[in-house]
Amino acid sequence: MTVPGSAYSQGRISAEKALQKLKHYCGYQERSHAEVRKKLYSLGLFKKEVEELISRLIEEEYLNEERFATQFASGKARIKGWGKQKIRYELRQRGVSNVCIVKALKALDDTEYAVGFKRLADKKWLALRSEKNIFVKKNKWQQFLLQRGFEHAIIKTWSIPGENEAGSTAG
Repeated sequence: MTVPGSAYSQGRISAEKALQKLKHYCGYQERSHAEVRKKLYSLGLFKKEVEELISRLIEEEYLNEERFATQFASGKARIKGWGKQKIRYELRQRGVSNVCIVKALKALDDTEYAVGFKRLADKKWLALRSEKNIFVKKNKWQQFLLQRGFEHAIIKTWSIPGENEAGSTAG
């Protein structure tokens, strides 16, 4: 019995045709194993065929989970301003192994990560300037950064812009 609108009712494609489609799919952008597996199943292939094609893609270097994780982490940290916790969560959701996740997070440039955090933290602090209650302001600011995936340790290192500059004295 076929389900209307499914890949099975439209006819299955051959494994060779699927391989060619996937070479293009993986060549366009790095993909996780889970994304490729889902794509293959959507093309109407069976489990044995899917596993064989994934093996071939790995052998031919079209598919590399570690490379995917590293590029994903780098892009999300740099472009989207995500912290390590959010990147870790997203990679887990995409079915990436813990070993690859750890390698990807270690590959992030610490200096670039800290600069990105400071830029985002300062920008959010300035955006909250209309908030008069300092405790509410700090809480909103901290919640924003935690949602972006930054760790408590790095959040604690941040200082309010202009607070430690001329005119302030420690006593």
